[in-house]
Amino acid sequence: MSKLLGSFICLLIVAMDIMAGILGIEAEIAQNKVKHLRLFIFECKEPSSQAFKLGFAAATLLGLAHVIANLLGGCNCICSQEELQKASPSRQLSLACLFFTWIIFAVGLSMLVIGTLSNHKSRASCGFSHPHFLSIGGVLCFVHGLFCVAYYVSTTAMLKE
Repeated sequence: MSKLLGSFICLLIVAMDIMAGILGIEAEIAQNKVKHLRLFIFECKEPSSQAFKLGFAAATLLGLAHVIANLLGGCNCICSQEELQKASPSRQLSLACLFFTWIIFAVGLSMLVIGTLSNHKSRASCGFSHPHFLSIGGVLCFVHGLFCVAYYVSTTAMLKE
């Protein structure tokens, strides 16, 4: 039963991250369909409501997948370098995956939020171009899914030791 539940949780996290990645890339496509004028590094563009909705949905799914992975993965507390060196290899792997999960989450969510906010209705603006924030955030969602599953699997393997 626990193997079935663990498989379901991994599939849920991966599905949420894949959907977030697809929505982020679709938001980039919707943003590129809106008319814009570009001169060197400056760009004037109209906001895209479709890109805003898709980007918001992608950021929400990424956040939910991150919360689920961290809540169900459990608490992994190491307070000193000495504890880390004495920890088992599965615990060290678990901590590395947790660290990378948080970094990828922070960067991916930031990219999605910046790209989404640039498509808010009140943000018709001219300025420096912000290329590909939504698609980069979408790709980071895929990477986030891989590290979340690795974190969950290594944490549950560590608990079985």
